[in-house]
Amino acid sequence: ISLSLVGFSMRLERERETLYLFLQIDPTADTSFLGWVIASYSLGQMVASPIFGLWSNYRPRKEALIVSILISVAANCLYAYLHIPASHNKYYMLVARGLLGIGAGNVAVVRSYTAGATSLQERTSSMANISMCQALGFILGPVFQTCFTFLGEKGVTWDVIKLQINMYTTPVLLSAFLGILNIILILAILREHRVDDSGRQCKSINFEEASTDEAQVPQGNIDQVAVVAINVLFFVALFIFALFETIITPLTMDMYAWTQEQAVLYNGIILAALGVEAVVIFLGVKLLSKKIGERAILLGGLIVVWVGFFILLPWGNQFPKIQWEDLHNNSIPNTTFGEIIIGLWKSPMEDDNERPTGCSIEQAWCLYTPVIHLAQFLTSVVLIGLGYPVCNLMSYTLYSKILGPKPQGVYMGWLTASGSGARILGPMFISQVYAHWGPRWAFSLVCGIIVLTITLLGVVYKRLIALSVRYGRIQE
Repeated sequence: ISLSLVGFSMRLERERETLYLFLQIDPTADTSFLGWVIASYSLGQMVASPIFGLWSNYRPRKEALIVSILISVAANCLYAYLHIPASHNKYYMLVARGLLGIGAGNVAVVRSYTAGATSLQERTSSMANISMCQALGFILGPVFQTCFTFLGEKGVTWDVIKLQINMYTTPVLLSAFLGILNIILILAILREHRVDDSGRQCKSINFEEASTDEAQVPQGNIDQVAVVAINVLFFVALFIFALFETIITPLTMDMYAWTQEQAVLYNGIILAALGVEAVVIFLGVKLLSKKIGERAILLGGLIVVWVGFFILLPWGNQFPKIQWEDLHNNSIPNTTFGEIIIGLWKSPMEDDNERPTGCSIEQAWCLYTPVIHLAQFLTSVVLIGLGYPVCNLMSYTLYSKILGPKPQGVYMGWLTASGSGARILGPMFISQVYAHWGPRWAFSLVCGIIVLTITLLGVVYKRLIALSVRYGRIQE
């Protein structure tokens, strides 16, 4: 399971750098279609997560995991052969990325299995281990991508099977190999296991064999208000990080006059550093949660993220360098999601020296919005990188405890689906607000969203307790 999460995260980080350029194998693909390609992954995961979750509730979890990974392996193979069709390559890419999202729906099964196989005392630590595997993928992604660029765009061709091995196909072939390896490990090692909140083994339909001394699953109604609240909290956490991840490249190019090559390089280093920071945070949370509890840590994480975005607000009298060369008219363009997000995916190998740098005059706010200083930006990055992993981990840890020892596949599916929706809406929101009104409005609205989320957490704070604690079977 851990290997699967590493592979998924590593592939997503790889696509950040190469998706736009790889899409250019189809000359009819434009920036608006890129938006659909980007969104198809999250759409696929949003649809598949509840389905895989429901499957895992009533059948051995191995089945759902193996099928989902096979779908991902097939999607990666389709990616590797996108150069074969004579036309409509962009639609094959859309299908491939959608299938990757469907395969990623097994995250719901992973979380459900972890929740069912651990006691309340073990839960936070086990969920942190899952998150660390995902963070490891985001650390390794840029490293592998850098290594694969030495293969170049042409690379070598294996004529017998018409396979091109180059900087675009090597990462997906590696992901496919990791998927096959993961299937072997699941078949050889993974066994169905389920315990109640105290750690006593429980009967389950997932078990192939059941002994007579297993405990019955305790009964009790799930607090649906708490369930909805956690879904909202998880949505906001993913929404905020998705928009931050999206805007980081356009923002730094506008504020610091970085070329696309510099932006991709520096921001790749920053995101990899955030992965390292996240691993350290997950290790610390394991210890801290035992002392102050998950609810307090979640509240602290939201406050830290709010401070991070507040620091990003532009102040002062210094303004960014203006990109006068791009002046076409005095109106703000009707920019699409794909056109704004394009800065995140454009190739670093294009000739940056021929393009002007700075804040485009077509964005009218560039003339009156103060620059966000580099120290200001880096401080914000550190704080957001500190708060987001905490909010993410604490959300689904609390969620699993609120649901109790009953099968959680469907509920975890809905939680994963809410996160997928956030990854679709976050970039759409920030691209439009940033293009038309600039960073001051964009980050002010984000701060407002976080304040509302903190208010929601305060309202439901006392309800975010484990099912067993709620019914007095276990002392918190």
